[in-house]
Amino acid sequence: MHITRYTDYSLRVLIYLAINKDQITTISTIAESYAISKNHLMKIVQQLNLKGYLIATRGKNGGLKLNRAASEINIGALVREFEDGNKLVECFGSDNQCVITPSCQLKQIFAKAQENFFITLDDYCLADLVDANSAQQLSEILAIEVA
Repeated sequence: MHITRYTDYSLRVLIYLAINKDQITTISTIAESYAISKNHLMKIVQQLNLKGYLIATRGKNGGLKLNRAASEINIGALVREFEDGNKLVECFGSDNQCVITPSCQLKQIFAKAQENFFITLDDYCLADLVDANSAQQLSEILAIEVA
């Protein structure tokens, strides 16, 4: 299975905010910690805000923080939401031009594999990604001063 960089970065933003808990964080700080484009993160943060995963406050004292507890953010739901338009193979799309589609079993097999991928992700929430074992190490790697 493959997820887009957009979804990957979305998860990274949420991981950062989960480690940083109730502290306000800026897009610039997250971009710097991960060494990724601030402009790209701005688009991602806007979507995460619109979808209710985080709260983005503008202004001098503004920044980002999670909109709900990390234990309430399901990884499977988030990946489904962000990867909805991503088709594994051509025959999943409305513009299918594959000539063997009427007799091919790949579509059913890939659909089952994709659903099992999501079912596995449904077993995890954001809190699982920042548990006690990994939070300390992640905060050191990302240079987050945990209060």
